[in-house]
Amino acid sequence: MTGALLAGCALLLWGAAPMASAGGPTSVLLAAPGTERTASLYQSDLRYAALEELLGTPARGSREQPPEEDLMAADQVNVTWMIHDVTPWRIDRVHRMARGQDVWIRRTQDVARQTKGTWYRAARPGELRALLDDLGLPGGSPAPMASGADGGREAATGPAEAVGSAPPVRSSSGPGAGTGWWWAVPGAVAGAVLALGLRPLVARRPWDRLRGEPGPRQELRDV
Repeated sequence: MTGALLAGCALLLWGAAPMASAGGPTSVLLAAPGTERTASLYQSDLRYAALEELLGTPARGSREQPPEEDLMAADQVNVTWMIHDVTPWRIDRVHRMARGQDVWIRRTQDVARQTKGTWYRAARPGELRALLDDLGLPGGSPAPMASGADGGREAATGPAEAVGSAPPVRSSSGPGAGTGWWWAVPGAVAGAVLALGLRPLVARRPWDRLRGEPGPRQELRDV
């Protein structure tokens, strides 16, 4: 009877104790530098397993790599796999080619340095593209600036002027520039006529009388 009671208590304690997780990958973070958009998935999301499956694994012994000019024109999505939502353990750089439907992936587990990685093609690029679109990470680059020299200059200077920068200084060249000297000519002529007309009056004015007699204006008295 004592043994049966001890066994029953042990079973109750074991059943009531919470199941401890051994740990492992729990979440993934996706970031698209070209469009400055991000997305994230938790392990319980069905799209987490779908993304992991569509990214696949590199083929053994494959040394194929996309051309550098194609990578420059491709749209990139960085996929960072996390352990316990804190520590990254693998990074997949997904490159959606601008020409065609190919999707190239560079996988590395050297997260600190990222010097070692393996290039390979996605086995189902169409489904991978559709999943990324569904996550709010559509392909494409940021909106281009306005075309033309004037449009490009307005796009470059617009944000600076919006935050309260000084207004642009007008150039002194171009139509209508330098016309202010016409206003100086009548003023100079009027000044010369006025000076010549007042000169005789100034010469005949008894300025000495206005100034008064020379000498001190004090008187010493003996009281």
